[in-house]
Amino acid sequence: MDPVIIVGAGPVGLTLALALARQEVPSVLLDEGPGKDEPRPARTVVLREDTTALLERLTGVPLGGAGTHWAGWRSMRRKQVTREITFDETEPAPLHIAQHVLTGALRQALAGERLVKIAPDNRLDSIEQEPSGITAHTRGPNGTWWRGSHLVGCDGPRSTVRKLLDIRFPGRTAVERHAVAALRTELPWPDQALLHRVPPWRTSGPSVGEVTGRPLPDGVWRLDWLLPPGKDLVTPELLLARIRETLAGWTDGPTPPYELLDTGVHTVHHRLARRWRVGRVFLAGDAAHLLGVLGTQGLDEGLRDADNLAWKLALAWHHGPHEALLDSYQEERRAVVAARLRAADQALPLVRGGAGLRAVVPGSTRNHDALLTDGHLGRGALGAPGAYDDSPLAPLHIEGEVPVDTPPGAPVADVRVTAEDGAFVRLRDRLGRGSLLVVLVAPGTGVWERKHWVTAGIMPRLAAAVTALPHPAELLVAESYPGAAAHTVLLVRPDGHLVTALSGVRPADLYAAAEATLGGPARTEATAGSR
Repeated sequence: MDPVIIVGAGPVGLTLALALARQEVPSVLLDEGPGKDEPRPARTVVLREDTTALLERLTGVPLGGAGTHWAGWRSMRRKQVTREITFDETEPAPLHIAQHVLTGALRQALAGERLVKIAPDNRLDSIEQEPSGITAHTRGPNGTWWRGSHLVGCDGPRSTVRKLLDIRFPGRTAVERHAVAALRTELPWPDQALLHRVPPWRTSGPSVGEVTGRPLPDGVWRLDWLLPPGKDLVTPELLLARIRETLAGWTDGPTPPYELLDTGVHTVHHRLARRWRVGRVFLAGDAAHLLGVLGTQGLDEGLRDADNLAWKLALAWHHGPHEALLDSYQEERRAVVAARLRAADQALPLVRGGAGLRAVVPGSTRNHDALLTDGHLGRGALGAPGAYDDSPLAPLHIEGEVPVDTPPGAPVADVRVTAEDGAFVRLRDRLGRGSLLVVLVAPGTGVWERKHWVTAGIMPRLAAAVTALPHPAELLVAESYPGAAAHTVLLVRPDGHLVTALSGVRPADLYAAAEATLGGPARTEATAGSR
């Protein structure tokens, strides 16, 4: 069968290629550029702990050394610290990493991947769909025709794929603008990120009410200053004045020594493509959505797009058309991103509305700081990963379903489990292989060798039920799971979202839930056709 064609070799396209390869699906990665990325220290990304784990699972290398896991977070208003957070096992730290470093790690992982062909200097200019596949043409030094099973546009905000499909991309332009600088210096809060609102030292230029500092490795910091509405030019003199007064204000003295590495202006747009699937073509990442106001991170959502789409494409590639499953990509991911955009649009007038609201709503300043913190740290309505609670893949009328602390459709907790070979691993380590996961909660099994309990109690019956499922599944055993009673059985999707939790071994319920998760029985080529 023909490979999947991926257009765009940014973090989302590279991640999708790796995710497909881990599920034995070949791909061709069309890279408009020369195959390497220009170092830009001021262009960085913040990733949630579970998104970082996804990338580390795919690349096989820890990313902590390439970026910085923050030791803590502090919110300040004028001269006061309004909130401090220390990251630990119960409060996982985000990862802050330069984007070119991240793409470099992904490219390195792909370098020896036999199932991925990277084609540099290839700019897409046409797409032709047929019932049996797709043909794409590229121009450039290496331009040619490419044949694929499906095509995914990961080609950024100005997506050629989206334009060729004539998909509308409505939304708001220049919702916020930030002046950005990457510099090497010493600040009083090593490895701690901070958000400072209404800093007291404002002396130059128009009033600016917010500056963010985020640490990177080797003493490097990225600083972002919120700019007033409008399109005023950010001159080098104005930016240098911002740097000096901010560093002096934070260190309570003269401006400390610093080395300026990179600068820029970051403009935030909010847009959402009307459609994310047209037949065999899909959109992902910035080609499908733009967000980022109030500290939210758009790349994190783009990586979740890749994780959601990879296992669905892999199943269709290996086992034939699963149209309902492929349709669910747009229904699940677009709904989640739309909800985050709505939350940000609703919060923006409150947070940026000025003193009038603060005068009539007691405690609103604290609430605004909490909203901004949630956006920056990937929590709450602004930043938390979305749950697919209204997914078309959600099973209906499961009689034996019981509640646990993870709602159906939400990402599962990363508990320790025993694998089929008896090894102790993290649940998250078993994701991304294309298999469903069935987790039995069995207190006490962790202190016994697997051979003593694998043939005891309900295990043989559960193992037989797992073998009979309509898709390959891996049986795991956990000592405990948040909110789950003994003998609870969890069904987990390949991307780590909970399908259902069942009370005991219920083969019929487990089968029905698994079949719903796959979008129902596979359709034949003749019945699927071109959408």
